[in-house]
Amino acid sequence: MSKTKKIIIGLTMGDPTGIGPEVIAKSLLKPSIRRLAHFIIIGHYDIYRQYCKKNFRNCTFVNIQDPPFQPIPLGRPNRWSAQASLSYLEKAIDLLKNKKIAALVTAPVSKDAICQLGIPFQGHTEFLAQRFNINRFGMMFVANGLRSIIVTRHIPLNKVSKAVNPQNVYETILLTDQTLKKVFHIKRPRIAVCGLNPHAGEGGRIGKEEVYRIMPAIQRARKSKIHVVGPLAADTLFSPMISHRFDAIVAMYHDQGLIPVKTLRFNQLVNLTIGLPFIRTSPAHGTAFDIAGQNKASPSSMIAAIKLAVKLS
Repeated sequence: MSKTKKIIIGLTMGDPTGIGPEVIAKSLLKPSIRRLAHFIIIGHYDIYRQYCKKNFRNCTFVNIQDPPFQPIPLGRPNRWSAQASLSYLEKAIDLLKNKKIAALVTAPVSKDAICQLGIPFQGHTEFLAQRFNINRFGMMFVANGLRSIIVTRHIPLNKVSKAVNPQNVYETILLTDQTLKKVFHIKRPRIAVCGLNPHAGEGGRIGKEEVYRIMPAIQRARKSKIHVVGPLAADTLFSPMISHRFDAIVAMYHDQGLIPVKTLRFNQLVNLTIGLPFIRTSPAHGTAFDIAGQNKASPSSMIAAIKLAVKLS
């Protein structure tokens, strides 16, 4: 793709019984968004046109034929909608591998519905990493200068302690540093690392994970010339008075890293998969089946995801 031409961004509709088609349509109805790039929307056109009946010059639709379209009740995921959302994603992967799109923005899918097909689907992040044979990758959440990344992702809370170890903490810090430099063009990133336990363990009095699993990773990162501090207490680290000192915060588990940023920046929050050979973003919300088809879904997070994909591409 020539630098003189608009960048081409792929948009997958996600689970068609959720709010994905609606937030994509509401985003592209805004001229200010359509001017940013050329968009290829991937899904079932008969569903999408329920939300957007207009055809725009710089928006192309890839109408998925397998599975064939069928009328579906909104807000109720089923085997057809799960298979459809997977087909959208597979088509996007094909377009990425053939250099037809430069970046991908994904609307949310139902992991449970896909797993009921017999497919062990952990999420877009792991699925895309597997398809592109990427071993080192992560989920970074981005909004207005606040960036959070998690060491462990979709695992039960009672397995987090054993899952946190010096190797994956170090690899997360290293990947964060590389991403901030190469993708965000920050010359010397400042990275903060959360502890796992309350008060970051208080020197081992409230748990030993900080001493034996987190601190060794931080020391190793410092030897690699990475500017990193921690482990710090997560209950204060995300405060705007403190978080602004850092370019990214490394959290140990899903809710530790996501509850603060979703509370502070929910409408602007974007999930950025790091480590892939292309830019992939998504809104940080889910399928919202309870409001699907009711014209209640806000496109704010989808708009932020589109803007970030364009900017980073």
